[in-house]
Amino acid sequence: MNSSLDPQMARLIRPDVQAMHAYTVQDSAGMVKLDAMENPHRLPPALQAELGQRLGALALNRYPDSRIHTLHQALTEYAQVPEGFGLMLGNGSDELISLLALACAQPGARVLAPVPGFVMYAMSAQLQGLQFTGVPLTVDFELDLPAMLAAIAQDKPAITYLAYPNNPTANLWDDEAVEAIVEAVGQQGGLVVMDEAYQPFASKSYMKRLAGHRHVLLMRTLSKFGLAGVRLGYMVGPQALIDQIDKVRPPYNISVLNCECALFALEHRAEFAQQASALVQAREQLIADLALLPGVQPFKSDANMVLVRLAGDGERAASVFDGMKSRGVLVKNVSKMHALLTNCLRLTVGTADENRQMLQALQQSL
Repeated sequence: MNSSLDPQMARLIRPDVQAMHAYTVQDSAGMVKLDAMENPHRLPPALQAELGQRLGALALNRYPDSRIHTLHQALTEYAQVPEGFGLMLGNGSDELISLLALACAQPGARVLAPVPGFVMYAMSAQLQGLQFTGVPLTVDFELDLPAMLAAIAQDKPAITYLAYPNNPTANLWDDEAVEAIVEAVGQQGGLVVMDEAYQPFASKSYMKRLAGHRHVLLMRTLSKFGLAGVRLGYMVGPQALIDQIDKVRPPYNISVLNCECALFALEHRAEFAQQASALVQAREQLIADLALLPGVQPFKSDANMVLVRLAGDGERAASVFDGMKSRGVLVKNVSKMHALLTNCLRLTVGTADENRQMLQALQQSL
């Protein structure tokens, strides 16, 4: 079948959209899936049965109702949202990033973020008509503070993203550098978004510092909490600011199924906290094991992933990625995302058995 777009239809689609590459999800059928930073642990059978009963009793014939407000309250308590700050729900963090770009899409507005970083910052900016500025990290994946401050002064971005920790490098930023950027953005009237997608695995959070700023938003997702399939994110900020951004949110963007799953997870947060603790321990063991492999350099991580650089020339990461895939282990080849990531792979932290299989496949593919 010919997949080329009809010329008449092509005139209807924006040229920049036609030039884009779609976000692709790797086929993971039959593989040890360690490419997407998912929590590898499922609910115990008893909790599966309990959740199934609750979901089966929902009124799927009705639009979401006051249970959404119950979820708001539960997340506000769970995240310890400061007084005077509000919370907005999204269908994952991706939707929140898009909605924020939409709300700020005034002529000439710009988005700024360190790179390499989460690809949706730049993509959402482009789709909403904002310009994107990517400021390269240092060679050791730290914030280049002078370059960030210079870009902020020159571009005066409406939105500056700081992933905390970053994806795909998995590291937290220096506190003094973060505060310098927050202050600089505030002085020129922009917003800072602290993206804490990997907060369950991180050694610190920005939430306690949020109350000291009126121009900082904090974004989290329940995907890394353990509900990647549920698609639910939330953004915290000064109530008056959240009220304005919330106006562009589609009505009923959170389904009754998403809502009830999230409430259930928060009621059983101890189970998910135990899973996160186990993954942190597994991460440290994985980093130690990776460091023993010749030609493999693992980087420090505050997330449920580990970035590694492979020694060698040419398409080293691609060949090792292919070798691991042929052995039934799927990871992420990020070597083409940015020059700083040359010959780098991103490995999701899995169960003890999955990590063992990943290490074996990596060793055999070197």
